[in-house]
Amino acid sequence: EAGTVLNLNDVTIRQAGATEASVITVSAGRLNARNVIFRDNHSTNLLGVIADGQAYLENVQVLNNRGIGGIGFEPTVVSLTTGGALLSITNGIFRGNTGFNYFIDFAGAVQLQGCITRADGLGNNQRSGGALTDSSAGECPPGLRFPKKKKKEEKLPTATPTPRPLAVTCPALSQFGIAVHATYGLASGVQCQRLDGGGIGIQSIVEAGFIDAVDIWGYVEQGVEVCFPQAGRLLFLDARTMPRAIAPLESTVVNGMTCASIASPGSIVLMPSQ
Repeated sequence: EAGTVLNLNDVTIRQAGATEASVITVSAGRLNARNVIFRDNHSTNLLGVIADGQAYLENVQVLNNRGIGGIGFEPTVVSLTTGGALLSITNGIFRGNTGFNYFIDFAGAVQLQGCITRADGLGNNQRSGGALTDSSAGECPPGLRFPKKKKKEEKLPTATPTPRPLAVTCPALSQFGIAVHATYGLASGVQCQRLDGGGIGIQSIVEAGFIDAVDIWGYVEQGVEVCFPQAGRLLFLDARTMPRAIAPLESTVVNGMTCASIASPGSIVLMPSQ
């Protein structure tokens, strides 16, 4: 769900999956995968990124996996099914994978960088309704050499572990002139992220020349107000629907800023006044 982050480091995922399913599905949260190997899995998709999910893969090997097609399903190594989805791959080897119709089938944004090896017969085979940024250069050396783990220093056990505090992300928007206020304060669990066109993921809004956009998730039910320094009209992209429903958002002008309040997770987009 929104705000959830899964970190995978130095693991191998093998012999998993099923027809009409993905070995890993990233919905509205974020996956950070580093030094991960997908090997000998049988599934319709290996990695599915849907809704407003984000997947960042670094030093990934996808080896000897087999796609399984169900009725109306076309097996894909990576599938991004909605415009808000984002996939970033830095250094990846795709080798010996069979039974897949596409290397990437995407409606969202895909970023390829570092070295990319495609030796599984799929090559550049992709189906796209989204945006691809390919700045990768050349093939990776056989068997990506992952950095060795550093030896952990021995530490004396502590009687009571200290809980990790919630991240406080909303104040960072002030550098862009954007003000955020929450009923119970910005440290109450509400989270914020400024969006570019790829993050918005809706072509009609991007082409209309949006001015700015902010995604809000976490403890939004308390009531959150967002104010932009520029004038304009506001749209709300509701994170509770897939794809996100678009609705006009009533705004007010406070101290020269364009402001609106929400009580459910989603994106607020500032558009030019009509």
